[in-house]
Amino acid sequence: PAHAALVPQGFGAGVGRIGEYFEQGNWYRGGAGQMLFTAWLYGTQHDPLAPRLQKGIAQEDLLRLQRFYDMAPEYPRVNWKEALSHLPIQDIINNVNGPNGIYEEMITRKPNDARWYQGGLYHDDMPFDKPSFWFVSWYDVSTSPNLALYNHVRKNAVSQKARDNQYLIIAPVLHCAYTRATENTVVGERSVGDARLNYDEIITAWFDLWLKNEDKGKIDSMPKVTYYTMGSNKWQTSEVWPPANAKMTTYYLDSKGSANTRNGDGLLLAKLPKTENKDTFQYDPMNPVNSYGGNVCCTGNAVQGGSFDQSEMELRDDILVYTSEPLAEGVEISGFIESFLYLSSDVKDTDVTIKLIDVYPDGKAYNLDETIQRVRYREGYDKEVMMEKGKVYEIKMTPMSTSNYFEKGHRIRIEVSSSNFPRFDRNLNTGGNNYDESEGLVATNSIHHGGVYPSRIVLPMIR
Repeated sequence: PAHAALVPQGFGAGVGRIGEYFEQGNWYRGGAGQMLFTAWLYGTQHDPLAPRLQKGIAQEDLLRLQRFYDMAPEYPRVNWKEALSHLPIQDIINNVNGPNGIYEEMITRKPNDARWYQGGLYHDDMPFDKPSFWFVSWYDVSTSPNLALYNHVRKNAVSQKARDNQYLIIAPVLHCAYTRATENTVVGERSVGDARLNYDEIITAWFDLWLKNEDKGKIDSMPKVTYYTMGSNKWQTSEVWPPANAKMTTYYLDSKGSANTRNGDGLLLAKLPKTENKDTFQYDPMNPVNSYGGNVCCTGNAVQGGSFDQSEMELRDDILVYTSEPLAEGVEISGFIESFLYLSSDVKDTDVTIKLIDVYPDGKAYNLDETIQRVRYREGYDKEVMMEKGKVYEIKMTPMSTSNYFEKGHRIRIEVSSSNFPRFDRNLNTGGNNYDESEGLVATNSIHHGGVYPSRIVLPMIR
């Protein structure tokens, strides 16, 4: 009852299930494991054999002991770029002589495991009834589920008071890096302009309103949503998310069968191609596509988050590249991005990955968001359905999110593959548990498009 209001920032680790998102505290994305928690738990889980102070210790004794003993020791540093490659996944922390704890149990949980619903995660069947000012980042690990939670609370909070008092700011920064924006904010290696905002003033006004009943006018004058559009490099406002004037616009995948690499013939077209075709690549889990930038946190030196030029990565033969013609006029994409891909394979289970890219006239290709789908969960996270060899399946990808202005002459691009490692764990393609396996199979995966296979990406466009 004493909880008057809150300001959640970078809050995805508290999100369990929201609609179609089964993140379970950022543990999963599309049923694939997010490896950030392997590195994060190394430094935070509590070893049951660690020294502990006795119960009921007096404060004066605690203060005295703190002079002699480190109450928050720094664990030995780990080269996570190397450590996360160890197999099986369940042994990674043990392999670097890390602490015993909950990791080995958590890694065995499936996306809809009952144990996820017994802890402190918020699920969409729970009540919520507090005024909230939500802070999200475009390059955080959980942008889309965070935005979905904001929308869920605005619609489903218990009281009208709570439903009417949900505010949102989306900044063009990494996880919990709001105050690091500068006059020239660079996220990864892409400059997104002057993204500064007076967060202290906003948060103070918020708590003044709900804790002191002061400064009501400042909050009342604010829009419900304040978001930063990269490319045009400006703050914008809306009363809803996505903006009401965003129109879902479909681009279809097309090629003559050779979309491999950026030098291939993959296209994004406004009309569904009548001719059916497919693009095929080999996915070897022992040689996965490496994560380069992206929407990530907490992986040590394994992945540096943010926007980086992907053009060199796009020379890999196991990345399919589909690109629009240069835009005749600038267009803004702001909102949730949906994608549907038609896949066949020669293994029981594999992953499908996708990235959304802004391609500059000079060829630089900056990543905006990315997602993944473990194919065994294509029919829901309460069951596992393996594939039949050669059969074509529709894969609905977990939605991405961004706000980016594609200038005239820029091109819209997507990359499709089967790995994005170590952002996500590698699917070993066996149909087994994955977490306790050390050997994988090479998969021959094909993306089908055109005709009866309308592989597509659906973009929230503002012209």
